Amino acid sequence: MAVSGLPFILDRGCGLDVHKDTVVATIKGSDFDTETKTFLTFTDDLYSLVEWVQSHSIRQVAMESTGVYWRPVYAVLEDYFDILLVNARHIKNVPGQKTDKKDSEWITKLLLSGLLKGSFIPPQHIRELRELYRHTRKLIAMRTAEKNRLQNILESANIKLRSVVSDVFGVSAMKMVRAMAEGPSDPLILANMAKGSLVKKHAELLKALTGKITDHHRFMLNLILQSIDHINLQIAQLEAQMEQYTRLMKQELELLKSIPGVSSRVALGIVSEIGTDMTHFATHQNLASSVGVCPGNNESAGKKYSSKITHGNKYLKTTLVEAAWVASRSKANPLLAVKHHQIAARRGQKKATIAIAHKILIAAYHVLRDKEPYQLHPQDIKIVENRRLKKIKRLQKQLSNLKNTSYK
Repeated sequence: MAVSGLPFILDRGCGLDVHKDTVVATIKGSDFDTETKTFLTFTDDLYSLVEWVQSHSIRQVAMESTGVYWRPVYAVLEDYFDILLVNARHIKNVPGQKTDKKDSEWITKLLLSGLLKGSFIPPQHIRELRELYRHTRKLIAMRTAEKNRLQNILESANIKLRSVVSDVFGVSAMKMVRAMAEGPSDPLILANMAKGSLVKKHAELLKALTGKITDHHRFMLNLILQSIDHINLQIAQLEAQMEQYTRLMKQELELLKSIPGVSSRVALGIVSEIGTDMTHFATHQNLASSVGVCPGNNESAGKKYSSKITHGNKYLKTTLVEAAWVASRSKANPLLAVKHHQIAARRGQKKATIAIAHKILIAAYHVLRDKEPYQLHPQDIKIVENRRLKKIKRLQKQLSNLKNTSYK
């Protein structure tokens, strides 16, 4: 039953309070009294929950997203019911005597009153891609930590390789490091392993590779190198697995890459978090709010207290910030770089970066919704052109001043 101007009101429904080992379910309807039962989270018990809820002709189920424990419950119930997965912060019960039964009853009451707002749950293949992508990012972070440890070991052995080479993990440098880990090595032999432009730094390499390497250092180098190699293998396996999903979304990924700052990896990160179907989001404002890259709203009695961003999706937010940093330095498509410079002058670098991340997400929404590549708006082109003309005028004035200046 729907009331004009009010949320959709239900005559029956079920609320679930999900835990690691149990699920407390409360059903309520206009033609039967409130009932509460507790089920274990084993698969057979979850199907018993399905049968019990279906026996009361209930289609609407609400549950809170408790850690990872909601996932197996959702996987079993999604084929039988219309599930509303709700952020736990949005359904906090009133203070008082808190029990699992009262929590499930409270969720049911909110569901029937039409006061719950469901979280976005992407299709199965997007959820699988999301898990693969997030795990890849965590492994990359672990590899970075291992690389930092390796450089610390080299420094403790007074091997100053980082002071000479631009990348300690380049081909030539890694060949030297592996040779050091295998056993005593002559700095001259190590320096002769240099390839390419590094050959010109032979003298500097000899000095940098002369240190005091002990058996302890060699043990630690071997241990860290094994860890890095293992992580590299896992990342390669994950990327091969993700390739199966990217083939299904090749068109969308190519369209996203037309946005300044969005690389293949960033495009994959965006799709893995929000999917390719933008009908799940009413507007781009709803999407930006769920991700947490738009200003918050905290106002009372006409006074605005805070506009700081919300928590949102930390994985997608991190990906968008990375893209924003790249876009803020882009010369091929300078619009976002211009806007970053303008905002940073007034609000600072961090807020400017979040603002550009917000713009990239909005662009991604429209690109995926309309299935068209990113294009500059005529007004945006005018902004970039005006800035270019102003820069030309300013530089011409500086040149004129230099010509008229005499240092005699």
